[in-house]
Amino acid sequence: MTTASGMSRRAFLKAGGAMGGALCLGFVLSEGGRRAEAAEAKSAIPSPNAFVRIERDGGVTIVSNKSEMGQGIYTSLAMLIAEELACEWGRVKVVSAPAAPVYVHTAFHIQITGGSTSTLSSYDQYRKIGAAARDMLISAAAQRWGVPASQCRAENGRVFNQANAASLGYGELTEAAAKLPVPDAVALTPRHRWRLLGTRVHRLDGPEKLDGRAQFSLDVRLPGMLTALVKRCPGGYGGKPKGFNAEAAKAVPGVKDVFAVSNGVAVLADGFWPAKKARDLLEVEWERGPNAGLDSAKLRADYRAAAAQPGQAYRSEGDAAAALGHAAKKLEAWYEVPYLAHAPMEPLNCVVWLKPGSCEIWSGTQSQTIDAGTAAAMAGLKPEQVSLHTTFLGGGFGRRAVPTGADWLKEAMEVARHHGQGAPIKLVWTRDDDLAGAYYRPMWLDRVRGGIGKDGKPVAWLQTGVGQSIIAGTPFAPMMIKNGIDAVSVEGTADMPYALPAVQLDLHTPQSALPVLWWRSVGHSHSAFAKESFIDELARLARRDPVAYRLALLDNAPREQAVLREAARMAGWGRKLPKGHGLGVAVHSSFGSHIAQVVQVAVKGKELKVEQVWCAVDCGVVVNPDQVAAQMQGAIMFGLSAALSGEITFKDGEVEQKNFDGYPIVRLYQAPKVEVSILASDEAPGGTGEPAVPPVAPALANAIHAASGKRLRELPLSRQGYVAV
Repeated sequence: MTTASGMSRRAFLKAGGAMGGALCLGFVLSEGGRRAEAAEAKSAIPSPNAFVRIERDGGVTIVSNKSEMGQGIYTSLAMLIAEELACEWGRVKVVSAPAAPVYVHTAFHIQITGGSTSTLSSYDQYRKIGAAARDMLISAAAQRWGVPASQCRAENGRVFNQANAASLGYGELTEAAAKLPVPDAVALTPRHRWRLLGTRVHRLDGPEKLDGRAQFSLDVRLPGMLTALVKRCPGGYGGKPKGFNAEAAKAVPGVKDVFAVSNGVAVLADGFWPAKKARDLLEVEWERGPNAGLDSAKLRADYRAAAAQPGQAYRSEGDAAAALGHAAKKLEAWYEVPYLAHAPMEPLNCVVWLKPGSCEIWSGTQSQTIDAGTAAAMAGLKPEQVSLHTTFLGGGFGRRAVPTGADWLKEAMEVARHHGQGAPIKLVWTRDDDLAGAYYRPMWLDRVRGGIGKDGKPVAWLQTGVGQSIIAGTPFAPMMIKNGIDAVSVEGTADMPYALPAVQLDLHTPQSALPVLWWRSVGHSHSAFAKESFIDELARLARRDPVAYRLALLDNAPREQAVLREAARMAGWGRKLPKGHGLGVAVHSSFGSHIAQVVQVAVKGKELKVEQVWCAVDCGVVVNPDQVAAQMQGAIMFGLSAALSGEITFKDGEVEQKNFDGYPIVRLYQAPKVEVSILASDEAPGGTGEPAVPPVAPALANAIHAASGKRLRELPLSRQGYVAV
């Protein structure tokens, strides 16, 4: 057999065998064969090369093609291979894949981590790699013993001859196995025989993060390395320097150079602090960009004016307007959410080393293919002349996956080109830079109108959304924007699972020079707030229990029903609470997973205590329960931070939030107790990094209504004077 690249499998094995005698397994995709290979991913056996190495001493190194940003994917991917390989878990380690076509995402066809797809995209692929390695090792042992392979079995890093109990370690078989063809078919381990999958195992990246060995790009130190900071226009994204006075900046000890770049003035120094001090001393005259007059109050008024008129329709069932006219009771509500920053704990940074005929990069990136290609284009190099090392990421949440190329990497490349070849350049953003650096989650407004019949059930749902497109202007636009509708803008509403006899959904997409970007849970982050708040309001209008009301409308969504029932059970839904306390509920599906949450709050005036969150999740087959629980807990805190106080606002084109004092994250004393229940499932793995974010805000708002009778339709709650205690 041949691979998509036309190279025989045996040739790949021989090529892999040059790596110190290690057995290397993986697959290769030529540029022309990526889509065909991805389409066959569920049935094809990956070709040997890049994903697992078995050393002569029996140690197993697994290569992760997904970026590790705290979500635990290193461990989950290793578990998939280790389960099928039947190796000793204690002998397994993981390394990050370099940027290369071999490591592209099986669905996106580029090397990227995002969309809560890491486990789903790798589930079959990594298991087949492990199974192929196991079978090849068994075949090598059988040939050495002169017995049929069926007489041998693999267990704990050894192959056993079942006739006489003889055994050989994997390390003893590596060289022989590397010369064998990859099997055309493999048998995956049935679920009832799993040793690792579905169990709670220690994280492979834990020890090095505990003892400080883990390296983030901010930790990279190279001989002769210089540090760069850029002073950017404070009056809006897109501003450029007209002129500057660098006399005081250049006088700072350690400063090597000060020069203009396309979007500001760069300071190059022998360390961060001299660069920061010099940048603060710069005097710059700015040419204000297209966002110079950006003002949040005006934006809100413009959005409300747009929402008052019909937009571009994207879902229409029945005559919703007529049905609303005949409704027994009617309701109209406006739901507003702000621009949001990603605010990863590690600010944006990278290291670029431009050399004659090559470029080497160290970056905590989510999109290796795009960033390596961006660097190659800026340096005038071929893609294969760029080497990108993916470090650990100190948080990402989408910010480190810019579809048009990382803006901080572009700055670093521009600085490196100006400085010339030779010295490595580390470019660093401060927290202030990060919050003012654009690429936010879009501000969003939803006008929702609905009506119920005499039986209390919905008879009409009309919704007009207003918000910027994330996908417009990116390479993904041809695939994801149809008839003027960005699929990301309407996710979570276009596919609402509730039984609604008449629906009219439409969209306004205002144009803006302010770049926006996917943010943890993307479109679901705003759609769930409107959907789950309004369905709760309809339940109250009908004088029905909010859980029972939802269940009655989800007959065609059994997985949503199941998590809703479980979350209600966990929280003791219906129990009597003290005055000023309330329970709120929300259920939402995204990224192939289904989540229901119940939030308990105590409200005293404007003081708000989020006491507990119960979360039920159906994410299909579970690889690592600890990882799933951790993702739920982290996403809940992430969503809670946004709901309580997360907001990016503009005045005269400038971002008003400068640091965590103006863009606070939930503190330990404010954090509720979180209880997670993972439902057993045989369905395909769903995402876990993002789906627990969307239900948090509506469940919280619904709980506040239950506790106080006040209906809150704008986020963050701090905008309305609420303080989390």
